[in-house]
Amino acid sequence: MEVDNEALLEMTWRSPSNIALVKYWGKHGRQLPSNPSISFTLSRAFTETTVLFTPRRDSATPIVKSFLFEGKTNQAFARRIETFLQQITDKLPFLQQLQLDISSVNSFPHSAGIASSASAMSALALCLVEGRQRLKGDSFDLEDTINEVSEFARLGSGSASRSVVAPIGIWGAHPDIPGSSDRYAISFPFELHSSFDNWKDSILLVSDEVKAVSSSAGHQLMKNHPFARTRFKQARANIRRITVAMQQGDIGAFGTIVEEEALTLHGLMMNSRPSFMLLLPETVRIIQSLRRWRRQADVPVYFTLDAGPNVHLLYPSTHADRVLQWMEKELPEYLQSDKIVRDEVGMGPVKV
Repeated sequence: MEVDNEALLEMTWRSPSNIALVKYWGKHGRQLPSNPSISFTLSRAFTETTVLFTPRRDSATPIVKSFLFEGKTNQAFARRIETFLQQITDKLPFLQQLQLDISSVNSFPHSAGIASSASAMSALALCLVEGRQRLKGDSFDLEDTINEVSEFARLGSGSASRSVVAPIGIWGAHPDIPGSSDRYAISFPFELHSSFDNWKDSILLVSDEVKAVSSSAGHQLMKNHPFARTRFKQARANIRRITVAMQQGDIGAFGTIVEEEALTLHGLMMNSRPSFMLLLPETVRIIQSLRRWRRQADVPVYFTLDAGPNVHLLYPSTHADRVLQWMEKELPEYLQSDKIVRDEVGMGPVKV
């Protein structure tokens, strides 16, 4: 990024994506969740964002002076970020006096079935909150501001709220989760069983096409969904069940819930009005193959899906060799460097 001579401040944050275990689907108000969700924070799938703060000469000019994604101008992203920034000037009024040059790069393919909006908006939120502190002459401590950072990330993308915390994020108020909130995500507030240390996430890229329906549109369809009330009740129950399983080390119960949630998410899409289907034949083939092998080999590896056709395989790192051997035998086409993202549970954002 070319630095302006009048630049006040420049900073870079790297923030990871996350994979939801219990899914958030449906929202209300100002980007508030209709049900709580829980996720693994990833490690190698991240967005690195640099923000250059310069004085704004004219209040009529956009806040976003320039936006580069992967080194290229991207007007669609720039408009989305401009809208986001305009919407949060009531919470961050210092933005009204500034223009921002923003440069963003992903460590993963943009259409890889990884929540790029989660990593991108959380990285931007980190830059904004630290930028405000630095311009005021104050120090910045992520631990002290993490709820605020998560809240600003949420306003840009709901799932981004969870990318700020690690290794497990919970977003959405739940009576059994102390400190939980609809406004921001919190880290897993219980003692995590050692069975859930060092988990892997192998992401199989079935398709790199742009989704037929955006996640934002899908969330909106939950407002009149015939099964909305039942779904929200199910999600709250699954949050309760999965947090207990993760404290007790019950990997089987954990896997059952994770796969149920993945299929429920896509079932809700297929039962929306209008309905839509994002699963592809290859998605189903991978799931069926995995289930057959799991029964035969008794290996704790489970699938989940985001709002797309690509498959996330979750498993303890102690079983990584056996999972790789199975993929080499059953899914060789997904071992190409551009067909699989090998990730793992990580420890959250990093200042660059």
